[in-house]
Amino acid sequence: MDGSYDEVFAAPGQPRAHASALAGALAELGPDALADAGRMRDSIFLQQGITFDAGGPDADGPVRDRPFPLDLVPRIIPGEEWRRIKRGLAQRIRALNAFVDDVYHGREIVHEGIVPWELIVSRSAFARAAHGIRPPGGVYCHVSGCDLVRDADGSWKVLEDNVRTPSGISYVLENRVAMTRLLPGLFGSYRVRPVDHYPALLRAALTEVAPTSAEEEATVVVWTPGPFNSAYFEHAFLARQMGVELVEASDLVVRDAACYIRTTNGLERVHAIYRRIDDDFIDPLEFRPDSLLGVPGLMRAYRAGAVAIVNAVGTGVADDKAVYPHVPEMIRFYLGEEPILANVRTYLMGDPEQRRAALERLDQIVVKPVDESGGKGVFIGPGASDEEIARQAAEIQRRPERWIAQELVRLSTCPTASPRGELVSRHVDLRPFAVFGEDIHIVPGGLTRVALRAGSMIVNSSQGGGSKDTWVLEEQAGEDTAAIAHPGDWAPPELPGRRQAGAWSSQQQQQQQQG
Repeated sequence: MDGSYDEVFAAPGQPRAHASALAGALAELGPDALADAGRMRDSIFLQQGITFDAGGPDADGPVRDRPFPLDLVPRIIPGEEWRRIKRGLAQRIRALNAFVDDVYHGREIVHEGIVPWELIVSRSAFARAAHGIRPPGGVYCHVSGCDLVRDADGSWKVLEDNVRTPSGISYVLENRVAMTRLLPGLFGSYRVRPVDHYPALLRAALTEVAPTSAEEEATVVVWTPGPFNSAYFEHAFLARQMGVELVEASDLVVRDAACYIRTTNGLERVHAIYRRIDDDFIDPLEFRPDSLLGVPGLMRAYRAGAVAIVNAVGTGVADDKAVYPHVPEMIRFYLGEEPILANVRTYLMGDPEQRRAALERLDQIVVKPVDESGGKGVFIGPGASDEEIARQAAEIQRRPERWIAQELVRLSTCPTASPRGELVSRHVDLRPFAVFGEDIHIVPGGLTRVALRAGSMIVNSSQGGGSKDTWVLEEQAGEDTAAIAHPGDWAPPELPGRRQAGAWSSQQQQQQQQG
């Protein structure tokens, strides 16, 4: 498609070596069986609440939930390829973590003239309240979700970094459970690395950075803005999977520079908070005074080192789109290494020379607002009309500091099942998830997002995208991680407190009876 790299086929009808068994299994399955599995998936996702908000402020009609769109054709990444991705991500996360620490302490990278201080302090995510605070363990980027794309030549590049509150891991876990229940035969020829250990990794990392005494057991909580948040399903899912409390601001209180949770037995000390709420709202005494979602005095407890906040306050300065072009130099400066994963070539519209060059090529490049997420405000030049190009040029000229431009990366494609079960080619990206405690652990694969609209390269679910189960293959038998040898020898883990296993089982029996 449009010169893009295809993940499954090297040429029409010629599957790549690692995907030949999948291509054969899909052909044997046929469109009718894929369509039936898709209908079963939607029914169960709705029943289990695996949904997302399909409405919103710009939508027509009432807000409604719809099943999260899981495409039933998995994406496969060979083990040796994943090894390089994993090394590159770990390298990048170490550098980003060092950058955040430097920003709020020594500012050595500024003194060396590598990153301008004016750029840093003008970022909306720069938190003056975090100055001089070093979080427990010196870890800031506890949970990361860097977005990767594969270029037309097959090379992997980092499109953007997400080290504030990256979302999507719950869908990674649910997608794997769904695939093993709905289409277990696709696993027959593959040894796929598991992903279900993520909650244990996250719980361990939270415990490792929790400031406790030698004999004290860490109390960990997940802090959500509430059930009206679009990612509330994930907040509740992770709390349940880790076996910790899901809390809102009204459940927490600060006394004597320490944080506590209200319980029926009185106040209980909290040592680590996995927060899914932005900096601006966490403490009305230090950030937005009108915040009803925050805990007054929380920053006082954080500054005293009495509680770990994950991710750390002020971390967002490292994943700002205007800071992103400097990450390769961060890697060289802090680690003394060459970047393993390249950036997409990026231009800062605040720079007059770069802006002038970009404006001359608006029909060839991509323009993004630095302060938006979820695909909002993205301008893709090659698909734009003359009127749209002129409008975007005027916006850049009006507020140049608000925009960056990037060379167009024609995202790789992967066969995707249409509602009728037919295979169509659609663009994909990849969001792997890393957990940083005492060490960095990266879950094999991650969230493959797919643009379900023909020709679209916007993969965000809020813009009509979906996801795929991502299979990282074992490099060889006998590695120290469990593998799926055959679905008959493996069953997904039970999900505590959920009826999912029973629902899947009954639906699977119905499918077998109908077959």
